[in-house]
Amino acid sequence: MTDPCLLPATVLTEKLRRRELGARELLEAHLARMERFNPAVNAVIWTDLPGARARADAADAALARGEVWGPLHGLPMTIKESFDIEGAPTTWGIGEMRSNLGKSNAVATQRLLDAGAVIYGKSNVPLLLSDWQSFNVIYGTTNNPWDLTKTPGGSSGGSSAALATGMAALELGSDIGASIRNPAHYCGVFGHKPTHNIVPTRGQSVSGTVSIPDISVAGPLARSAEDLALGLSVLAGPDALEAPGLRLDLPPPKHRRLQDFRVAVMVEDPNRRVDSEYQRKILALGESLAKLGARVSFTARPAFDTVMAFRLYVELLRAFTFWRASAAEVQRWNDHAATLAPDDWSYKAMVARSAGLTYRDWLTANEQRHKLRWLWQAFFQDWDVLLCPAAAGPAFPHDHQGERVDRVIQVNGSPENTCHQLFWAGYSGMVFLPSTVAPLPLHSSGLPLGVQ
Repeated sequence: MTDPCLLPATVLTEKLRRRELGARELLEAHLARMERFNPAVNAVIWTDLPGARARADAADAALARGEVWGPLHGLPMTIKESFDIEGAPTTWGIGEMRSNLGKSNAVATQRLLDAGAVIYGKSNVPLLLSDWQSFNVIYGTTNNPWDLTKTPGGSSGGSSAALATGMAALELGSDIGASIRNPAHYCGVFGHKPTHNIVPTRGQSVSGTVSIPDISVAGPLARSAEDLALGLSVLAGPDALEAPGLRLDLPPPKHRRLQDFRVAVMVEDPNRRVDSEYQRKILALGESLAKLGARVSFTARPAFDTVMAFRLYVELLRAFTFWRASAAEVQRWNDHAATLAPDDWSYKAMVARSAGLTYRDWLTANEQRHKLRWLWQAFFQDWDVLLCPAAAGPAFPHDHQGERVDRVIQVNGSPENTCHQLFWAGYSGMVFLPSTVAPLPLHSSGLPLGVQ
């Protein structure tokens, strides 16, 4: 019999509503898997088991009375550590924030609870949510369930590892630099980065900020595409500030039959190398779609310079992340920028230049961004979807030495700056487009791969 903890959330919620499974029974099954796998994986780093058991019991009692709280009634979940739960720690991996407790639920947290979810714990993140690894001084290192010597991704690395091991039926993550998409790719699960600002991010902050962050979004991770749709249906919608006069009404898919879709396939960029086997997996997917009747192009692209686009993404990304950095940190990078040669466009140089961005500079960059949005809009008049990599290859070995901007990985046998992979994050993220990662067949190394 299939372990219920490995079934899709959509199947589990249906079984719960029919009372084929009890909420307490399902919670205990997930907790048993946590006891089995979490010591090695270290994905779930905080729990409230008495509170979760009481809520699961209440969910069962409600169903016995014929009451259904919502579409997630009784579903066991964990959520990313960065989202507030009232009374639970929200640290972002910052040692000095160990004692910071959520004063109220984040908007996304509350929506999950209002839909009936049983949130029993939180999942691990990297320091400041700023790595494709998930380690910090408070909670330690999260390992990839497929190979404990490898990263599960970041910054929603604990989220993806919890899903892959059946410790959670659904997860809540966030994404500014592939922080949903990258862990989904590395751990073999599904992840969806929604369109910017359709899921409120208020309540995901250690400083209490309430403004809408540039590029960054909140969204679901899951074990099926249907589960992503379920999660998004609960999470999406305007925050209370806009809700009195604004309604989100997402349109249905343009087509229902696969053969009606127009699919563009992109497996590499001239400036960003991708593992050759990974490329072949994406090409094979495109070829399969063509055989099934879809119109497929391996050359169609939006009409802009990708070198320029990547520089623009890093400029906007780091302008935002420097906003929350200390004055000393900003000055350190400004000092480094002063030493750069004019033709130095390494990732580290781009970061340094972003530290001293003026508001005038940002407005210029934002105007360039919106011109790219119109070029994407033109592209999607002719194509329904673009398939591309989520990273340079499968998960890489843990590497916690030095600064992230100086670390390297191996791509096709040659060293590559780890941060160059951010190209695949910014390609859609900078221009506010939605982007989903779904699993592909495994890499020959035995590690998962995902198509974006």
